[in-house]
Amino acid sequence: MPTLRAQWLGRELRDLRERRNLTLRQVAEHLKRNFSALSRFENAEWPIPRHDVQMLLDLYGVTERRERTRLTRLSEEVWRRDDWIDEFSDVIYDPTFCDLIWLEQRAKRVATYDALYVLGLLQTPAYAEAMIRTTEGPDADDDRVARWVQLRLRRQRAIEGPKPTKIAAIMAESALRNPVGGPEVMREQLTHLGRLARRRHIEISVLPAGAGAHPGLDGAFLLCEMPDPFPDVAYTETLAGRTFLEGSRTDRFASAYRVLRGAALEPADSTRLIADIADEFKS
Repeated sequence: MPTLRAQWLGRELRDLRERRNLTLRQVAEHLKRNFSALSRFENAEWPIPRHDVQMLLDLYGVTERRERTRLTRLSEEVWRRDDWIDEFSDVIYDPTFCDLIWLEQRAKRVATYDALYVLGLLQTPAYAEAMIRTTEGPDADDDRVARWVQLRLRRQRAIEGPKPTKIAAIMAESALRNPVGGPEVMREQLTHLGRLARRRHIEISVLPAGAGAHPGLDGAFLLCEMPDPFPDVAYTETLAGRTFLEGSRTDRFASAYRVLRGAALEPADSTRLIADIADEFKS
């Protein structure tokens, strides 16, 4: 399955070609390239070498330096992989999951809403294990569960280091009271959230119980605000699979996030509520 960035680049190159009223066959003849290869480039079936991208930009009359740089950078990202992901090829069975990881690692900010559980990037090992065991089912293999936990913790490096991804997480109060893994696991998880909330690049807001009707009733979502040359991407996940939306299709999610943020408690009040709920799990 083609990656998101390969789809973005293929679509942009196709749009440039069509604006010049050129057919794939004409472009192939001009560049002395195989027709089917060019078709596969545009359909994101093959990654496009940097040299080929530059030749296409010349043919399509793209002379503006900023635009050439943007598309060239995108072509380089198509080839790039995070080598550590290969370490988890034994458990990653859906290639689209790699797109989510790629987005998390490169986003300027990840804005989220969750109603039932804590965001994966903010989970403790014990909480993550309880969630994964539920997903994997009652007969889950211990080694497989352990590998999934390792992968989730490895993803959390996105919020570490000198240039961490900013997180703006809104969680419904119900997510904080849902006893995933039992009282001890929940108390540890909520205490962990309190520590994370003190970091400058992490904002945690709680949507209080009784908030009434709000956009989050349509379900959890994640909005990745990406640096140039990548578009912002919205992500949702259900039992039917993963969905990635980009460009203007993210507007609805950005609007929903703003409404939810306005209805949620301020971060300081949210931290106090999280601490109070953690105390309740002591009894």
